[in-house]
Amino acid sequence: MCRSMPLWGRVGKRRRLTIVFLQAIPLLIASILFPSCVGSTTDVDSDFQSIFDGKSLEGWKVTGNGTKRDWSVVGDRLVGRCQGKSSYLLWQEEDLRDFELKLNYRLLTEANTGIELRCRIDVTGKRPFESYHADLGHIGIGPHILGSWDFHFATRKEHQNPRGTRLVINVDGTSHLSYIQDALTLDDINRRPAWNNVHIKAKGNNFRFFINGKLSSEFIDNAESGRLEQGGIALQLHDKGIHVEFKDIRLRRL
Repeated sequence: MCRSMPLWGRVGKRRRLTIVFLQAIPLLIASILFPSCVGSTTDVDSDFQSIFDGKSLEGWKVTGNGTKRDWSVVGDRLVGRCQGKSSYLLWQEEDLRDFELKLNYRLLTEANTGIELRCRIDVTGKRPFESYHADLGHIGIGPHILGSWDFHFATRKEHQNPRGTRLVINVDGTSHLSYIQDALTLDDINRRPAWNNVHIKAKGNNFRFFINGKLSSEFIDNAESGRLEQGGIALQLHDKGIHVEFKDIRLRRL
């Protein structure tokens, strides 16, 4: 015998369905008006390839003035403890052009460290590498050091690009500096031993440096000669005795 649902049951079910529909309306509207915002983080991050397996130094090599004692893996962390004057850990791809790099870092001591980008051997011997250098030195080194771009050139002029600024290097080698609105400040940096997130975008002659989601510094290198068109990625330990850790190192080739 078929029995119909009591009237109060049908009304209650209809009401629940109405509530569910009303709750879904904002998400539906957002997906229509802003389709790139829905699920965008997962989609973008899936394009990044891990270049540190969290277990070994596979794919990396110690170079410059460094030795194997400077670098180790502890847990899921790549640990740098400089034994000598300085040390570099170079990723195996030495001809990268356009890419995005993401990683987390923390300082366990007052440390001068950073990331060499499009680096190549400095044949003059001035430094181990020529490179565009993203500076992660501790805040006590000097004003605007942390989050700045340094230029490690063999013969070219090495311009200043402090935290909070945008640098344009002209064709003739002169330059112009301007300020970035709402740029990274020291208040946005997590103090040691907390972790900080780095995101670097390198496309053509434009490099952008983000820390904890905020743009710290940016440059455009229009120089007619001496521009670094391709090269490697290397992690730097600048001084003896410093202790720095990295993890979640990911690369996205553009």
